Order: sequence, then structure tokens, then C-alpha cells
Amino acid sequence: MSLDEEYTAYVSGRLPWLRQIAYPLCQDWHRADDLVQTAITRLYVKWRQARAADNLDAYVRTILVRVFLAEQRGGWFSRVRLTPMPPNSPVEGSDRDTAMDMRRALAAVPPRQRATLVLRFHCDLSVEQTAHTLGCSTGTVKSQTARGLATLRSILGVPDSRLSHAEEC
Repeated sequence: MSLDEEYTAYVSGRLPWLRQIAYPLCQDWHRADDLVQTAITRLYVKWRQARAADNLDAYVRTILVRVFLAEQRGGWFSRVRLTPMPPNSPVEGSDRDTAMDMRRALAAVPPRQRATLVLRFHCDLSVEQTAHTLGCSTGTVKSQTARGLATLRSILGVPDSRLSHAEEC
């Protein structure tokens, strides 16, 4: 199998997974698709190196999160403002109001804290894995997680005990 065929097979199988990571980061399906497109383009350029990685999914997830954070610092995000729209896909589970409230609150969390929360609780990464993905120390991950959860509590008007189980994960 050629390198291009390997790349195409990998990306074809992982697109839904990448979108599911990108959406909580940016809160917009169209922008999530743009983030994924940029990430897989960068992956293509580095495919020889990436395919030799111990954990290809972690490598690609790192690219995706770093693309998101780079856009937050400048460039596209600072020039373009999207109007909020309801998600294109139905929310799984029975409590749609809570899910929508959580989505809205997560969108209000600063980008670095949001990325930390998404990696820790949506992607279920450890503190160490999150630190590696974000290129920071474990202490930074812990403080960003604590600040992000505090911001969510404040926005949602939830007492500390409601979200405290997430800190134990």
C-alpha cells in the first residue's frame, strides 16, 4: 500500500472521531469541519513521521488541538465571528436542555481552559496525556482544569458539589 493510500485509509476511518473532538472545542459544526480539514492537511504533510508514531491517534489529536489554539490566538478567529446556531446533530440522551446549557457554558470558557476540559473529560485523557497534547506541564493542566471547572460552575450557577466528581476523574 502506498503512503497516500495509507493516509487516505486512516483519515477516512477517523473523520467522525476528529469531528467529535473538534466540536466541543469550537461549538460550531462548520468550524469543527474547518479545524479537522486543517489538521488532516498538516497530517498529510507530516505523514511519514506521523505513521511512525507510537500512538497515531494521539499524534493527530495533538495536531487538532494545536490548530484550534493557534486560531484562538490570532488569524481566522479574530477576523471572523460566527452567529450561534443549534447543533446539526441530535443530542444523545434524554436531557437536551442540560446538554445545551453545558454547550453554551463551555463556549464561554476561555479557549485554553476549554481545550483542557475537552481533552480531560470528553477525550478521557490523563493529566500527563493532556499536558503532552497541549505542550505544557502537568501543573498547568491541573490549574487550567480547576479554573475551567470553576468558570463552568460560575456560568451554570452550580454549587461546587455538582461538578466536583469530574475533578476526581
